[in-house]
Amino acid sequence: MAATERRWIGLVFAVLALVLLQSQAAQASEPGVPDPPNQLITDTGDGAVSAADRDFVVKVRLAGLWEIPAGQMAQEKSKDPRIQQIGKNIAAQHVVLDRMDRAAAKKLGITLPNAPNADQQGWLGEMRNAEGADFDQIYIDRLRAAHGKIFPAIATIRASTRNDSVRKLAQRANQFVMTHMTLLESSNIVDFAALPTAPPPAAATTSAAAPAPALAAVGTNQSSGGLSSPLVIVVVVASFGAALLFTRKMWPGQRRRRRYY
Repeated sequence: MAATERRWIGLVFAVLALVLLQSQAAQASEPGVPDPPNQLITDTGDGAVSAADRDFVVKVRLAGLWEIPAGQMAQEKSKDPRIQQIGKNIAAQHVVLDRMDRAAAKKLGITLPNAPNADQQGWLGEMRNAEGADFDQIYIDRLRAAHGKIFPAIATIRASTRNDSVRKLAQRANQFVMTHMTLLESSNIVDFAALPTAPPPAAATTSAAAPAPALAAVGTNQSSGGLSSPLVIVVVVASFGAALLFTRKMWPGQRRRRRYY
């Protein structure tokens, strides 16, 4: 095999490897995950504030009042570096969320508590009395269960509130809670079987069920489009390489005929 042909073959395989590596890297970084543009939501305090809105602002404050000291205990009591890092991250992020919550409460005239409620104090007491792996399990399970409870409450407020400051707080809180749930689950010790199960769905009506095929079609198109792009590139490059090799085999005879004449 001529040196020129070996170089072309090497180039073809290098392109194929680059395409496959880029595809794997894109999957690892989860491209296209939405990050809501918070700056598009106003924060002037305009709009009626409902009792549910006030309760939500209070609950965000309560979450910080016990999860910040819980995260500090995770850094001090846990022997697992992963648990320590999870506690550090969640505590630091709750400091930021608490600052937002207190600013919204001040703007809307909502009185906030300064101490955890009885349940939260009980969870903190459990953590103080636990050591080692027992502490890790209590810390992860208590926080994961608490985040699971406030998660749907945040969605309800975000979708229904008439007040723009509460709406923005709910959107930011949702992003924080999603991050915290993911961090807690990255410990790989969450007892999912102990979490409450979702209520049974209501009977579907004809009008509610109608959009399902359209949604399924959109999902199929998006999925197939995301998977097919790298495959199309690979097929094109492979076809080009095969055609190139075939053509290269034809060139030497042509050159010999030219030199003969």
